[in-house]
Amino acid sequence: MVEKFKIQGGEALKGEVSVSGAKNSVLKLFAASILVKGSTKIYNVPQLTDVNIMLNVLSDLGAKLDYNLEEKSVSIDATDITSITAKYELVSKMRASFTILGALLARCKEAIVALPGGCAIGERRVDFHIKGLEALGAKIKIENGYVHAKASKLVGTDIYLDIPSVGATENLMLAAVTAQGATRIQNAAQEPEILDLANFLNTIGADITGAGTSEIVINGVPRESLHSAEYTTIPDRIEAGTFMAAVVGTKGKAVIRNVYPAHLTFFNDKLIKMGANIKLADPTTIEVSCKSKLNSINFVTQPYPGFPTDLQAIAMTLLTTSNGVGIITESLYENRFMQVPDLRRMGADIHQDRNHAIIKGVKYLTGATVVASDLRAGAALVIAGLMANGETYVEKLHHIDRGYESFEQKLSNLGAKIIRFDDETTVNNIGTNIKGVLNESCL
Repeated sequence: MVEKFKIQGGEALKGEVSVSGAKNSVLKLFAASILVKGSTKIYNVPQLTDVNIMLNVLSDLGAKLDYNLEEKSVSIDATDITSITAKYELVSKMRASFTILGALLARCKEAIVALPGGCAIGERRVDFHIKGLEALGAKIKIENGYVHAKASKLVGTDIYLDIPSVGATENLMLAAVTAQGATRIQNAAQEPEILDLANFLNTIGADITGAGTSEIVINGVPRESLHSAEYTTIPDRIEAGTFMAAVVGTKGKAVIRNVYPAHLTFFNDKLIKMGANIKLADPTTIEVSCKSKLNSINFVTQPYPGFPTDLQAIAMTLLTTSNGVGIITESLYENRFMQVPDLRRMGADIHQDRNHAIIKGVKYLTGATVVASDLRAGAALVIAGLMANGETYVEKLHHIDRGYESFEQKLSNLGAKIIRFDDETTVNNIGTNIKGVLNESCL
């Protein structure tokens, strides 16, 4: 059954919207929960297909789950881990689930995890994960699409990452929590989600310092010292940036709640240079508006705290109708301009040369039928539809549902004319699909 968004463009978005919990953080908190031989409870959990996939991974490993949709919480009881295998059918759907490797290795001394999948935005190798785990003492081989890792004992060491890989940093943090001695990760990723993971791990009894900087130190603790805890996920900075761009692109005015402005400093600076007005209402609330035509800017995507690659496609949409010419350089992923052909279908003037995109602002976009090729490209096309004259149809919504909770409902609450429909005009409800508990216990 093919679902689509139908968008009637031209409406200035106005009102209030609250940002959900960070997808890229909560998935790693789920993985970390299996380190505890007991129960943890995580709040501010968004209702997303990626969340459901990760919960299925945990359930397959033997964890007992309680997903409270009304409370937006998940309780995870990992007392009995009954499998060391994260299956291809699940891991291949979502790259973030690969971080279960480090946690399983620390908990069970062995892990079998399928090589990861997710959006096809470019090569995202796992070499840095493997080399780092081997430096900690793991023996690793890759066979039939699975990573097999064993370690009778993990020992802390100094690890230098050639690039500040978020996934590798997270996997190594998880593996090193109960390693013997200290582990120092140099050139570590600095994203807010890394700090959130470290804060969660410290809450359950780990000893981690330096998270959020380029050097993270994990002092290993005995596994039995890790304990149950409750924790609240940080807000999703990419969702916040998406709504800010939607408001600015439609020349609207809105209040964005449950946001940490410091997580969006570089993006906010670029919006202001384009002509947006951004005001801090309180520590977790911003007011954003725009009355006039935007000005073009240039930017290069970089690891945090630079311009986030996850907001590149969304910023490109704003540039399509801005004054002048803007240049975007995508330095992280080679296939992250997948939105370009569909933006051109809507009238955008974009020239692409390998990892550079040159966007000459046009007077307006026009509605068309477009396809969400990945999560962020899909969100960018929705914003383009909101900005465009006429009707836009966005297909392949499953990509968008991976990372945006109640996207069309939140946009509707801001005054957008957007509906979800399929051939039978039914509305999709994303629920959990928890299944599978095995028998043998991993102590």
